[in-house]
Amino acid sequence: MTAPGTGEPRYTRDELVAELGLSPEYAEKIWNAFGFARTSTPDKIFTEADLDALRLFADSENTMPQTAQVATARAIGQTMARLADWQADQLREFDRDPDVPFTIDQMSAALGQVQQLIWRRHLALALDHGVELESDESHDLVVGFADIVGYTSLSRRIALDELEQLLESFEENAFEIIVANGGHVIKTLGDAVMFTAHHPSEAAAIAIAIHRLSESDDIPPLRVGLARGRVLSRLGDVFGEPVNIAARLAGSARPGTILVDDAVAIGLVEDERFYLRSIPSLNVRGYRRLKAKTLEANKYYDGPVAGGTR
Repeated sequence: MTAPGTGEPRYTRDELVAELGLSPEYAEKIWNAFGFARTSTPDKIFTEADLDALRLFADSENTMPQTAQVATARAIGQTMARLADWQADQLREFDRDPDVPFTIDQMSAALGQVQQLIWRRHLALALDHGVELESDESHDLVVGFADIVGYTSLSRRIALDELEQLLESFEENAFEIIVANGGHVIKTLGDAVMFTAHHPSEAAAIAIAIHRLSESDDIPPLRVGLARGRVLSRLGDVFGEPVNIAARLAGSARPGTILVDDAVAIGLVEDERFYLRSIPSLNVRGYRRLKAKTLEANKYYDGPVAGGTR
């Protein structure tokens, strides 16, 4: 099947490598990083458009270290593999439905076009709005983890379709809240969502609004951890001590509570929308006396606390 506007496949993998002038060893390394087995195929699977795009990627070797190229290929491959696995399941399900009048090829072509459209829009927004998304850069950010309390035992008690609905509801609403309050979703981790925000007030508003999701019967109690500091932003993910601390705080929080580190608490001291309460130091993995505070909405504040609604 050919995606719209790309032309007919003309090259096998080996023919493509020869056209690009790559060494077989380097081509194998990139091919494997994209997530494919290190075996050749006689099938013609690449178009002229593919050749042009991959030529630009290959030419970047002059300005980008080979290790960075491989890391980029690996990030693309892992993301696309997860997306493709999910899409394949959805397409097979639709194909079995007699009420769906489209073939898998038709749905795949449409899905590819929509995927390109959405990706272009997200890329444009990322380029316009934030150094946060730049690769291999250190930034001062608030990192947050929000997860479902008792998820492991819950997943053993309810049916798989109920579990899917729970996760879908949690992710959909959490994403809406994070974006509405100026945050950025980094990734989902099963029953948890990891996000970043530039300012403690944004992160606090996100945490408060996420907790309100469990006021309905659809979503169980949640817990959130927030930590602030310098993080490394690389290939769409973030790394550093604030990530570790935020995860430890989320894991230590009681159901329905938010724990923040000192750096976040200092940034919220003069914000009358929030109330901070000291708690004893925490003894968690990697940190013997981790200082933290609980965060709540100030019940005496009359103005808005958080954007995003269910």
